[in-house]
Formats: sequence, structure tokens, C-alpha cells
Amino acid sequence: MGNTLVAYKTEAGVATITLSDPPMNAFTHEMMKDLDEAILDARFDNDVHVIILTGHGDRFFSAGANIQMLSEVDETFKYYFCLHTNETLNRLEQTPKLVIAALNGHAVGGGLEIALACDIRIARKGEGKVGLPEANLGLMPGSGGTQRAARLMGKARALQFMVESENLDYERALELGLVNYVWEAASREEFQAKVVEYARRFLPPDKASLAIGRIKRAVQSGLEMGFEQALALERELQAELWASRDAKEGIKAYVEKRKPKFSAR
Repeated sequence: MGNTLVAYKTEAGVATITLSDPPMNAFTHEMMKDLDEAILDARFDNDVHVIILTGHGDRFFSAGANIQMLSEVDETFKYYFCLHTNETLNRLEQTPKLVIAALNGHAVGGGLEIALACDIRIARKGEGKVGLPEANLGLMPGSGGTQRAARLMGKARALQFMVESENLDYERALELGLVNYVWEAASREEFQAKVVEYARRFLPPDKASLAIGRIKRAVQSGLEMGFEQALALERELQAELWASRDAKEGIKAYVEKRKPKFSAR
């Protein structure tokens, strides 16, 4: 991609999307359009099996929406800005490929809301805090934060988190279930390398990334449905997998007592 607000690269099955507007990587409508484009690029690339989303530098994953921008636009623009952000993060959440947020620094406000739309969140120890402090501005989380935080943390904890509007260190975020891992790293480069190494655990031929993507879809979409509808979705996704080359290989390898070699087909 030829833009500067979102960097996009792929290497050996992993796409890395980097929010890049230093120092805070705060997002504007232009950045969100670039992020949307990167998500679609990763979705349509059959050679991409895992997506890593991170921020430029070592201070901020993202500080959220650019407040200066929001102070200069009218209410109609603000509404459609929030709507497009919702649509972009929904697209990320519904892409049937595992998405890992590499939290290299602070993830606050809309920055945390972006991370909440990812499937797994890995934070660099000691390098940042998380928070949804919008109430301090007389606002509320407006990019899915009220809904995703409540689904992830539970209603009572999410309400407390948002109304107290305090930023928490990553160790506390781990206790609350906001992040999955907190890893030590001497530098941003070392942290990023560790995340990429983790991402490679979900690539073929060792892992059935097709199945992992369908598991993601069953969970992300199914929890928003009634139980019977969610079971129907699960059956349809399982039917897709039964017809796949990977399922045939997985079962054949099990019977033959050997390690399977998956092809994501």
C-alpha cells in the first residue's frame, strides 16, 4: 500500500498492519480508510493466514481518535466517522483469519477499541497502559468499546472500567481478561519478533488455518445470535471444513499415526 498512515506488509503467511502516525498513532478518517483497505488486502490474499496489528514506535499502539481532528469537524462528520470506524472494526472481526494485536505501547480510548476487535491481544511488559477514558471528555467509547468490553470482561467490570475512566497497566489488564499475554522484551523489535514467532504457530503445514478461521467466525458471530441460530452457523462452518482438503488430511494422518501436513485448502 502506498500510504503512510497504515503500513502493510506480508511475509511467509503473516500480514502485519502498522498504525503509523507518530508519536501517538491517533486515528483520523484517512487512517481508518487506510486500515480498512489493509484489512481487505489481507482478507483477499489466500497466502495470508494470520494478521498482526500493531503501532509504530514503542510508546503508543494507538491513543485513539485524533481529538484535534474531531474538534474541527461538524456533528454529521463525527457521526459518519464513528459509523465507518464501526464498519471497519466489524470487518476486521469478521475476517475468518486469526488477528493478533501486538500492543507495543499505550492502547487507550479508540486505540483499545481497535485492539478489542482483534482475537488475541499480546502486550509488551512495562511499556503501556490500557483504558477507555472517554467519560473524562464528556463522551463514551464510540468505536464498539461499550459492547466489546462488556462481552470480554463481563457487564459489572466493564461498567466500572469505563465510568472510573482510569488507565490500567498491562498486568491488571491481564487479570481482567483484556489482554491474553504480557511478554517481556528488551526492544520493540524483539517484542515484534516474539509476536511473529507466536503467529507462525497457526500457519500451515503445522496448523489448519482454515479451521482456525472458522472457529473464529463461529465464536465472533455465534455469540451475537440465539443459541439455535449459532448452532446452525456452527454446522454450516463445520460442513465447509468437512469438504476441505485439510480435514481429509487431518483424519488420514490420525489414522496413519503421523503428523498432518495442512495446506489451508
